[in-house]
Parts: sequence; structure tokens; C-alpha cells
Amino acid sequence: MRVHHLNCGLMCPPGGRLFDGFSRGAVGRLACHCLLVEMDDSLVLVDTGFGLKDVEAPHRRISTFFLYLDNIQLEEEMTALRQVEALGYRPRDVQHIVMTHLDFDHAGGLQDFPWARIHVMEAELEAAARRSGPRESRYSPEQLKGLRHWVTYGQDGARWNGFRAVRALEGLPPDILLVSLPGHTEGHAGVAVQDGDGWLLHAADSYFHRHEMDRPERECPLGARAYQRLMAVDFDLHLENQSRLRELYRDPHSRIAVFCTHDLVELAALQGLEGRSRPVAPQAQRRREEAAPSKAPGFSQARQ
Repeated sequence: MRVHHLNCGLMCPPGGRLFDGFSRGAVGRLACHCLLVEMDDSLVLVDTGFGLKDVEAPHRRISTFFLYLDNIQLEEEMTALRQVEALGYRPRDVQHIVMTHLDFDHAGGLQDFPWARIHVMEAELEAAARRSGPRESRYSPEQLKGLRHWVTYGQDGARWNGFRAVRALEGLPPDILLVSLPGHTEGHAGVAVQDGDGWLLHAADSYFHRHEMDRPERECPLGARAYQRLMAVDFDLHLENQSRLRELYRDPHSRIAVFCTHDLVELAALQGLEGRSRPVAPQAQRRREEAAPSKAPGFSQARQ
């Protein structure tokens, strides 16, 4: 399998380095890190970021609160569908989409692939249908409307590298696994993809900033820290899962490369490793601030 690291959206919240830890201007830069996995006869997407319909009618599909709080930059060429085409594939080649969760910045492109089977935790789909509580606007009914090919999974599963509930996915090989990581949302999950003799673990919104992982104690810019607390349905559980991820991340013998959705420096570093025969875990790569986030797709679109 070959894995592509895509940036399918850019958010530039006011606060600069208070959100991303490196910006020098008035706004930060947060990625929407998705994966495109090349199988023998099809493609698999992990998350979709923002989609074509979000670009066309953002106010109808994304809450005004989040549009302005996150200062979302919507560009057609950054959508998963356009990036699939840019790589020389047909959109129809995407037969499966594995969702970490259904927040508006992860699920916006689902309707661009209406034929694809969508794999997601059952608790997440139920939470999106209820849309109850103070965080209800995190889910967009417009983004999920008309989708029918859902494949859902319960909270049970096998143990895998210290995680208690890990599931193989229906119709996919055991090279792609769904890792239950609730806390940010009720059905939040990570997605593990085998790459060579190691694994990539997309931890989604289990953390927002690399220093939550690569330091002995959690370090996170103030804005990103506050946003995580605002959005978590169970912050204690969120931190518990984050702690296990930190152990993996900092293990010098680990063959698992852990990364999150929104850290643009992580995205740039992993894009620089594409094409290698095996993944290099983040701790072995020793990613630093100079990992050239300016080369990550979407960086240049950010408004100062």
C-alpha cells in the first residue's frame, strides 16, 4: 500500500502562535490532515476535511460560530476529491472512507463520494443524529444528508498496542484498523494503517499540538488547549487516551508513527517521508519547529 498525506482544509483562528505554536502573525494555521491509501484495486480515504459543497455554500453547511471562530479558508483545490483527481485517479476509485469522527471539519467531503462505504463508530453516528447539548453545532446535518452506505462499529474490540478496543473493518484488509479513542466526541476514533513494517496511527483530535506528545509532560499552546476543553464531551477520558498516545509517541522502539489532524508541522514532516519503504516514528524523526510548515499544502493560503 502507498499512503498519501493530504491537507483537506485550512483554519486560521485569531491568536497566531497561541493556536499553532509557530505563527508570527495575527492568525494561526491549523491543517485538516487526511490520508489517501492506495489499495490494489481501489482507494481508501481516512477523513475528508472540507468538501466541494462547503466551498460553494459555507454558511448553509457550517455553523456561523465555527466559520468565524476558526476563520476557515475554503479552497476547491484543497478538497479530497480534487486532490484525488490531481493524483491521477477517478473519484469513483474511492470505495471506502474511514472516519475518525463526524465533526464539520472532518466530514465535509463525504457527499463528494456518495457511493463509498463510510466506516465509523456507532456511538459517533448516533451522536451526530441526536445533535444534543451545547456542542450540537459541531455536527452538520447538511454535510451528512443523503448518505446511506454507513458501516458502524461498537465499542468492543481486540487489544492492540495497549489500546483496548480495536476493530478490523468490513471489506478491508487487516492493514487498516479502527482504534476507539473517545473523549473528544462520544465515538471518536483513531485509524491505524500498516505501512511497510510499521504503522501510521492517525489520532485525529486526541491532541492538537505535537508538544502534547513529544515532551515529558503535556505542553500545548493556550488557544489549542482551550479549544480542546471546549469541544471535549469527556475531557478526563480525552486526557486518558492522550496519555497512552504520548507513551507510544515517546517510545524509542515504537514502529508506530502517531500524528493528529490539526498540527501543520506534523503534516509537513510526514509528507516529507512519503515514498519511504517504512514509516519513521515521529520521535525518531525528531521533528522540530524548523520542519518547514511553510511547505505544507495550504500554508501559503493563510491570511496574515
